[in-house]
Amino acid sequence: MLTFAGLGLLVGFLVGLTGVGGGALMTPSLIFLGVEPLTAVGTDLLYATVTRIFGVFFHGRRGRMRYDIALRLFAGSIPAIILGGIILREIDREVLNDYLTLLLGLILVVSAVLSLLKGEIHIPIKPRWAYVYLLGFVVGLTVQFTSVGAGVIVSFTLMNVARIGPRDVVGVTITYGLALSALSFLNYVGMGSVDYALAGALIAGTIPGVYAGTNVNSRADRERLKKVINIIILLIGLLTLLGR
Repeated sequence: MLTFAGLGLLVGFLVGLTGVGGGALMTPSLIFLGVEPLTAVGTDLLYATVTRIFGVFFHGRRGRMRYDIALRLFAGSIPAIILGGIILREIDREVLNDYLTLLLGLILVVSAVLSLLKGEIHIPIKPRWAYVYLLGFVVGLTVQFTSVGAGVIVSFTLMNVARIGPRDVVGVTITYGLALSALSFLNYVGMGSVDYALAGALIAGTIPGVYAGTNVNSRADRERLKKVINIIILLIGLLTLLGR
């Protein structure tokens, strides 16, 4: 378990330092360390839920929260969570593990590319609330099978389609991400695909890691580090696809 506590420490440090990389680094790392893909996703959803509780608490004290957007996103995700739960129970476990790895690799590549492009393009689509519900459905279904995508995909879309300011986007992604991971985690509980001892080790390592990363943050070139981490995530995604 020391290895996993160390992984939690490293990921927590990177998240505290740059604000990105949590799920995109954690799930593939668990798989590379020999954890079954289904269990890796389920455990990461529990890990993400606990860590996001702290994120919502601290952000809520420092900035305003756009609950109207977060609630619409979550409303769109509810049917995706139900559909995802049905698919997870109906498809053979070995087939699921194989396709989860494929989907994870694809989402990592897409997430990294969107992060590297964030703020640099503006999609000429008139914002409508219907798109927010649709976004919630797509992201909800994606998170069901990979635990990755809620932060990057939502923030990219809100900033480049809905023209939401960066400060509001952070609050929305943290709040929505908490609700989504908490409910998605229940699907994996029902399948017995959550390793609670492993999640505990990850969380124990993450807490001091986030604290240390946050303290170093003021002395580091945050934007350059973000780009480096996103390039690493892109490479991990490509290696995941090639290694299948």
